[in-house]
Amino acid sequence: MDVTQRIEQALEAAIQRAEVPESPPKLAAAIRYAVFPGGARIRPRLCLAVAQACGDDRPQISDAAAVAIELMHCGSLVHDDLPAFDNAQTRRGKPSVHSACGECEAILTGDGLIVLAFEVLARSAVAAPERLPGLILNLSRFSGVSHGIIAGQAWECEPSIISLDAYHRAKTGSLFAAATASGAIAAGYAPEPWVVLGERIGEAYQVADDIQDMLADPEAWGKPCGQDALNGRPNALRELGLDGAVCRLKLLLEGAIDSIPACPGAAELRKAILAQSSRFLPEGLVRRAA
Repeated sequence: MDVTQRIEQALEAAIQRAEVPESPPKLAAAIRYAVFPGGARIRPRLCLAVAQACGDDRPQISDAAAVAIELMHCGSLVHDDLPAFDNAQTRRGKPSVHSACGECEAILTGDGLIVLAFEVLARSAVAAPERLPGLILNLSRFSGVSHGIIAGQAWECEPSIISLDAYHRAKTGSLFAAATASGAIAAGYAPEPWVVLGERIGEAYQVADDIQDMLADPEAWGKPCGQDALNGRPNALRELGLDGAVCRLKLLLEGAIDSIPACPGAAELRKAILAQSSRFLPEGLVRRAA
């Protein structure tokens, strides 16, 4: 089974647990709508890539870790699109959850996906119960109010008092760090050496996102452009210019590769990260801007 099938099958199994007869049917439908079809699934791919580099001796645990990361990500997107924040009408090339299902359902969908992420981890504990506390703590840490995705969302409400780097680490880098650290924990490795890898990949991804926010075609990108300027948020392209933003993206990716800790599959992991990062910016976007 390839990685894509592995992720999609594990996500499907998780979502089916929200579709039992006792569940409110509109909420269950909205949860499925928020998760499928997905985007590139970069975060769960990264989680599994790290687990595989570390031996992946408990695939049931690493699958759960990858799914939990993606469910948390999907929940954050639902909340991010709400009228109180981005008021985005589209996501992944289709109407956003609040546009398609209503604002009340969207709030509950985001909440439900966050809770489901932790349920998935708990259900996997039978495979290696000693690894569960680390996975729960790790996901909580990088989703929380100090420097997780909730902090990143909050900084958007008060952007004038945070630097671009700190904003990127909280808004995007945190869940990438959760992915790399979770992959290590799932395979029985210590998480801390893997945090920098995730943070740097996440920051690079956000720099690419900032560039696309100002330059991409909204239809090709699958969501509205110009949101950073509209909402007064930090943006790498606006602050650094095109050359500076592209240079920062490259430096972050080089730093990510250099930070990979010693592990049995380090060489293959480097190849996987380089292959994935080549898709951060669509071909010709920087050339078009220049």
